[in-house]
Amino acid sequence: MPLPAPDVPASQRLALDYRTLLDHRVGKGVCGCCGALRPRYKRLVDNIFPEDPEDGLVKANMEKLTFYALSAPEKLDRIGAYLSERLSRDVARHRYGYVCIAMEALDQLLMACHCQSINLFVESFLKMVRKLLESDKPNLQILGTNSFVKFANIEEDTPSYHRSYDFFVSRFSEMCHSSYEDPDIRTKIRMAGIKGLQGVVRKTVNDELQANIWDPQHMDKIVPSLLFNLQSGERTESRSPSPLQASEKEKESPVELTERCFRELLGRAAYGNIKNAVTPVLMHLDNHSLWEGKTFAVRCFKIIMYSIQSQHSHLVIQQLLGHLDANSKNSATVRAGIVEVLLEAAAIAASGSVGPTVLEVFNTLLRQLRLSVDYELTGSYDGSTNIGTKIIKAHEERQLQEAVIRTIGSFANTLPTYQRSEVMLFIMGKIPVPGVHPALLSTGSGPEGTRMIQVMLLKSLVQVTAGYQTTNMLTALPSSFLEPLLSLSLTEDPEVRLLVLQILISLIDRHENTPKFSNISIISDISVLKLKVDKCSRQDNLFMKKHGQQLYRHIYQGCKEQSSGRRHYETLFTLLALLSVELANEEVVVDLIRLTLALQDLALTTDEALPVYNRCAVHALAAAYLNLICQLTTVPAFCQHIHEVIEVRQKESPYLLPEDVFVDTPKLPSSLEKVEGDVLFLQSKITEVLGGSGYNTERLATSYVPQYPDVEQLNKRRSIGETISLQVEVESRNSPEKEERTPAEEITFETLKNAIVDSVGMEEQERERRRQVVEKFQKAPFEEIAAHCGARATLLQSKLNQIFEITIRPPPSPSGTISSGYGQNQSRSVPIYEMKFPDLCVY
Repeated sequence: MPLPAPDVPASQRLALDYRTLLDHRVGKGVCGCCGALRPRYKRLVDNIFPEDPEDGLVKANMEKLTFYALSAPEKLDRIGAYLSERLSRDVARHRYGYVCIAMEALDQLLMACHCQSINLFVESFLKMVRKLLESDKPNLQILGTNSFVKFANIEEDTPSYHRSYDFFVSRFSEMCHSSYEDPDIRTKIRMAGIKGLQGVVRKTVNDELQANIWDPQHMDKIVPSLLFNLQSGERTESRSPSPLQASEKEKESPVELTERCFRELLGRAAYGNIKNAVTPVLMHLDNHSLWEGKTFAVRCFKIIMYSIQSQHSHLVIQQLLGHLDANSKNSATVRAGIVEVLLEAAAIAASGSVGPTVLEVFNTLLRQLRLSVDYELTGSYDGSTNIGTKIIKAHEERQLQEAVIRTIGSFANTLPTYQRSEVMLFIMGKIPVPGVHPALLSTGSGPEGTRMIQVMLLKSLVQVTAGYQTTNMLTALPSSFLEPLLSLSLTEDPEVRLLVLQILISLIDRHENTPKFSNISIISDISVLKLKVDKCSRQDNLFMKKHGQQLYRHIYQGCKEQSSGRRHYETLFTLLALLSVELANEEVVVDLIRLTLALQDLALTTDEALPVYNRCAVHALAAAYLNLICQLTTVPAFCQHIHEVIEVRQKESPYLLPEDVFVDTPKLPSSLEKVEGDVLFLQSKITEVLGGSGYNTERLATSYVPQYPDVEQLNKRRSIGETISLQVEVESRNSPEKEERTPAEEITFETLKNAIVDSVGMEEQERERRRQVVEKFQKAPFEEIAAHCGARATLLQSKLNQIFEITIRPPPSPSGTISSGYGQNQSRSVPIYEMKFPDLCVY
């Protein structure tokens, strides 16, 4: 019992004075046995403990202790040390009731005391929590964890320079892996461990003076512990709980707590910490063979992608790509799992870009595609010792290839238009094209490997070009992309040709008209298709002027191939229809009609040895397209001729129409020897009816003849002699060689139209004239070329002299001429005031 201060005898007063000297001796010293001589803070601490621990904390005395701690904050460290001493003694004596009271008192003091001296008190507190966590009693572990979590939520005013949480990270991670026998207690211990890790992260992540929680030594413990509970929760959740129990169980579910903690950890990760947080995830999935199932791996990375800051998404994708490269000689199922995760991650990171190294992403995926093709064909991983005698399964490699192709498409969909164009050119540069990219041919797998790589990369291009929207076809299909693509359309492999056509269709279709042309049929009224047609722009006209002949030739060649099947002809019809809807001006319409009539002639000839089905298919394709184009041109006479031929075919030759050819069981004759007369579309008739509507009759009357690459390359070559010839040509146009002038040509509407629309005949004449000029300058002797240029220079000088004489010579004078000393008449300039004007001109 404390004695009242006024009645204290002198001897006791002296003892009280000694108390202050012995205050620092905790639980020891000569005055420890005397209650009156004990320090006040010890007496206040002792008073909060009741005689029976079941009665709980003495609240009134706890309030006194709290008030004392707030009044004398310098005593906090001593209060904490004394409480720690009592708790250690009670733990050793198994008096767990007093342990709970001591921790409750500590919690209340922590919550109440926010001052500069709290650091020393925290050391005692952490020492007590550590003592509880080291115990083998689950209740004490949970009690210590709960106190630590409360402490973690306190924002301290001053940082701590010396505090360490290494023990707590290790211990809480160990609790997350608890294997206690009782499942309920095991769940509580694991949840306590998860809460403890969450508290450590909260306490350290924003304190720069603390030990870096993002170091690999900590992340390698925290992240696998969370993933372990996330994965084990999936197994337990597979048992469907009853609806009545579900609501209560979900609140206590370790899975939800784990996911929340994992999201919080990732959400706090800065730019430089993403790698340390994701690397343990990759290692955990590797060590436990979780890529093959794909479900858990996909779930983990969905959590990661949705939790981190969006501007850091590309870092995760780069780590996945690096991990894919590191596992390039692992089994196909593992690689397929990583690629599937990449696919999901790319879909989430669709913020306009997958990072600064866009092409590196596609380079990695294309490299994996090529490796998979080589593995499938060779059946080995190039003698790798990592796999041993593991057998490569072809169907697993094909599944991986399809997954890579889908992932390439998913990445491409996240890119803006300009980057997608770069990716298209990048992939095209990887395709082995005979004569264009010979260095890229596959060396280890032979011709079959080359074909498979072509198919896989073209499938990737199909994915990249799907949904590609552009207003300028010159940028969507530049020469560096279009020429190798069309070169592939001339190969013998029907699958390659079909993929090329699909790519062209994806790029040309800008109004989603492709589904409306998917089936070839004779439509009496195309208005039911509800086509979206815009006016052809100037860029589109330039594109067709530059590349139109190439497209026509490859369409013609595609119909000419014996290996072409139903899908090929349906796709060719779609391409023709899209050209008519998207890129057609008057000149293009004429060329497409000429091309279609040439296809009809192709089906009639027997020189190409086309099978009966192919010849019927070409006839049906021509009929379906002419039926479409005649309704687009809206020329009644043209439509009438086309419909008359179609009606005759329906009665006499239905095997020349798409309804009987492009079906599962086509009805075909044994031979096509009598296709003539009214069942054919007549070029003369079409030229006549379209000429009356203002179309170029000269061009329509000229049969289409495809130009092949060798001729085109010859025409594209430019030499020094050709450059000189072009200069001479310009001079010849500007300086007439004859003195007499030709009468001026009468300018009419037809003249202007012919000047705008370049006819095929004029182009051919121009090419022939240029060829002759080039040949002359290349083969003629030097003396002849010099004489020719000298004569033209003399002619030019004479014309210049005439012009100078006209401009410099003075005007004739009214006063007449004067004779010079050489007997020549010379005009003399007379001043105006000396001139004699008629009387009628003077007033």
